[in-house]
Amino acid sequence: MINIFCQNNNQYISVEYGIQLSDIIKNENLQEKLPFIGALVNNQIRSLQYHIHKPSIINFFNLTSEYGHAMYLRSVYFVLFKAVHDIYPQADLIISHSISGGKYCELDNLDEPLSQSVVDKIHKRMDEIIASNYPIERKEVETAEALSMYQKLGLSPKSDIFRNRKRIFTTIYQLDDVVNYYYGPLLPSTSFIYLYRVELYETGLLLKIPSRKNIEHISNTRKMPKLFATYREFKKWANTMGVPYVSDINHQVENNNIQNMILMTEALQEKKLSAIADEIKRKDAKIVLISGPSSSGKTTTCKRLSIQLGILDYSPVQISVDDFFVEREDTPLDENGEKDYESIDAIDIDLFNNVLKDLLEGKEVDIPTFNFTIGKKEWKGNKLQMKPNSILVIEGIHCLNPKLTEHIDNSIKFKIFVSALTSLSIDKQNPIPTSDNRLIRRIIRDYQYRGYSAADTINRWASVRKGEENNIFPYQENADVMYNTSLVYELGVFLKYAIPILIEVPETSPEYVEAARLIKFLTYFKAIPETMIPGNSILREFVGGSKFKY
Repeated sequence: MINIFCQNNNQYISVEYGIQLSDIIKNENLQEKLPFIGALVNNQIRSLQYHIHKPSIINFFNLTSEYGHAMYLRSVYFVLFKAVHDIYPQADLIISHSISGGKYCELDNLDEPLSQSVVDKIHKRMDEIIASNYPIERKEVETAEALSMYQKLGLSPKSDIFRNRKRIFTTIYQLDDVVNYYYGPLLPSTSFIYLYRVELYETGLLLKIPSRKNIEHISNTRKMPKLFATYREFKKWANTMGVPYVSDINHQVENNNIQNMILMTEALQEKKLSAIADEIKRKDAKIVLISGPSSSGKTTTCKRLSIQLGILDYSPVQISVDDFFVEREDTPLDENGEKDYESIDAIDIDLFNNVLKDLLEGKEVDIPTFNFTIGKKEWKGNKLQMKPNSILVIEGIHCLNPKLTEHIDNSIKFKIFVSALTSLSIDKQNPIPTSDNRLIRRIIRDYQYRGYSAADTINRWASVRKGEENNIFPYQENADVMYNTSLVYELGVFLKYAIPILIEVPETSPEYVEAARLIKFLTYFKAIPETMIPGNSILREFVGGSKFKY
């Protein structure tokens, strides 16, 4: 017998050695309104099929938890994979990226045009698989056997990753007659899947599941043509350059071709900035507004764009919205009574608009500097005055919200949405979330320049993401252009910095779950020397050594 502590009922329990988590739920009658679908065991995510072999602290979770939601989504991926395999065995399912509240997917080598009829067939087959209550089995097999299975199913990018890891045994997941691997545990069986939707979207499919906030409902799909076009452009570029998957970047490192790839990737970003500067001049804009989520590289983008504008005979004047926060005691409160620094009402909008109007009228203006330590604006004699060829370049999370510049004529504004829209995937059925890319950037930057541990940053991340969902993403389609700051090679650079920081998170910390997941994720990459990165790269904002001053 083994002693465990169950956090759900706050009790110590004596259980048989080797018992499955699912049996603990039955034996202890652990019932809630929503079924448990997985558990944290000693702060590690486990399937309900997991066996307990040592004293443990266990916390069962349902679909409303971030771990349960991710587990549910991965399992729906697997059902979609099997449905496509059953109906169109020659087709390749590619799960590409998030958009419009779902995951955008494509079907390569389909033997008929993609249509509503195709979607209906896939949806019907998925319903049949779910109704059949197939177990989703996790197995350990010899790596050679797993590689053979993956090759037969056309999963070569997955095969390359596991071949490079050089382990004797490999984990696979089996659903009836198909196998695959997903980078996290899955549901015990298909019967746990109760709600999903597949629909036509642009040139592919959109796979949707309920949100954590409303598990009985799937949101309506809102078209996002600008964001979709940006994703599509960079996915196409990655395919053209031969680096759509992690294994392709690893091959570039192994073959000593990564320096050339780095230079081309950086050149693409510079070319995009040059084109944006040309468009700003064509529009004859007087104000450039740059918005984007955390760690998207807004500050470096602002500086690099200013150089491009300088080439076009502009004299850029850079302003940060962060210097216009209201005094701390005037900060609005959120629904929990906490100060909401992400709200647009945390900005002194009247002062900001008055400053902009005075600058545009040619007046000399005193620009405040916000002191985050004491929570007040300070006036340090930072005087600005526009020249005849000046242009305002402003960056801040609210820059695309019309309320921020409501007193300024729209005809003179040029709006840019900046984000790290990851074009690289682990393999065909495992996209890399853009949020993971940004979180790793932020962990490194916070540790190096702000004195925060990885646990501190991970702890704040949910609040940051909530602020983005409320204050940034609803306005992203307002942008005149979207600029992707993601670099296909960056995670190979970041692993050297991120892993030692993440290892510091203790197993007893609630943030250990996420830290362990990110460490595992980063181990799929081969290290890329930081010395290869140009001095003006976006990445320098996070790892240091930039030619710019921040």
